[in-house]
Amino acid sequence: MSSSTSSSTRTGSTAALTQPEVRKGLVGVVADVTAVSKVDPDTNSLLYRGYPVQDLAGSKTFEEVAYLLWHGELPTPDELAVQNRAERGRRGLPDPVRDAVLALPTTCHPMDVCRTAVSVIGAHDPEAEDPGPAAEQEKAERLFALLPAVVALDQRRRRGLDLVEPRDDLGYAANFLWMAFGEEQAPEVVRAFEVSMVLYAEHSFNASTFTARVVTSTLADLYSAVTAAIGTLKGPLHGGANEAVMAAFEEIGTADRAAAWLDDALGAKRKIMGFGHRVYKRGDSRVPSMKATLDDLVEHYDRPDLGELYDALAGAMAERKNILPNLDYPAGPAYHLMGFDTQMFTPLFVASRVVGWTAHVMEQRADNALIRPLSRYVGPARREVP
Repeated sequence: MSSSTSSSTRTGSTAALTQPEVRKGLVGVVADVTAVSKVDPDTNSLLYRGYPVQDLAGSKTFEEVAYLLWHGELPTPDELAVQNRAERGRRGLPDPVRDAVLALPTTCHPMDVCRTAVSVIGAHDPEAEDPGPAAEQEKAERLFALLPAVVALDQRRRRGLDLVEPRDDLGYAANFLWMAFGEEQAPEVVRAFEVSMVLYAEHSFNASTFTARVVTSTLADLYSAVTAAIGTLKGPLHGGANEAVMAAFEEIGTADRAAAWLDDALGAKRKIMGFGHRVYKRGDSRVPSMKATLDDLVEHYDRPDLGELYDALAGAMAERKNILPNLDYPAGPAYHLMGFDTQMFTPLFVASRVVGWTAHVMEQRADNALIRPLSRYVGPARREVP
């Protein structure tokens, strides 16, 4: 090898070594610290402020979990009573928000309605630009109270039905179902819905939460951060999987067709939604709680066919790909049995995850640094303009 070749090789190697590493999709990148939640790799469990989510789902209301995520500790009875009084007093949709929802075409996706409604709520809040902790908490609680009414109204108008006013004698989950369907639901249905809300409420630096923190890092207001998060959650690779699960179930039809359907789908290189998770390597820790809830609903509604289809597809996927379900897989059919339209599944996710988003917004605000990553340029070298 000539000296010039050797020198060139060494120079090239040095250049390669000094190139910044690109983590596509930010895989493995630790962007900041958080005290809101984590996935514990030792127990493969999602923790909210240190508490395993499956334990919270088994014994706490969604209101209690919201308080925990916002404030860091579970509420005392007095603290919970204060929060509940405030939430129940804010449930009614202001006229501008109601009018904005009703003005949107029913051909748009319900996530567009959620995104628009949050923008309208923010536009009419005189304290929208106040970044103080008390004002931020007030905004978080306002969205927590109003989003169920937005989602319920949107489903009803698409069915040609009128608005159902909220009731202040019902808990969060029971009132949500009341506004959506115009009648009180059985206790097991209310509890199943509440469990789903708890399980969906928070999940560390997922795509939509990270988006909310990026927007907050620019010192934009909380409503802007939540609006951006909703836009992120609309994407089928993040929030649309529970809808896709029911679309697959409808395509398959019956349990005896699940294995053949999966083989065809895998052969066509289709992505099977509702399975696998970037964070969990030994199965989504939220699934057992939601699957038990789904089993209760299957029994309540006398729909063993749906339970059999669930088990058949999950079993076939485990056998062929060794991939386990994520939370969206049992949540989709659970919402279907409750009576929600499939397009409303991701807005239900919004109504829950707004608690986690706003907890992260407030955490980002308290110790802020502008989030501005670098990129590695791979375009043309410098050249002269002709």
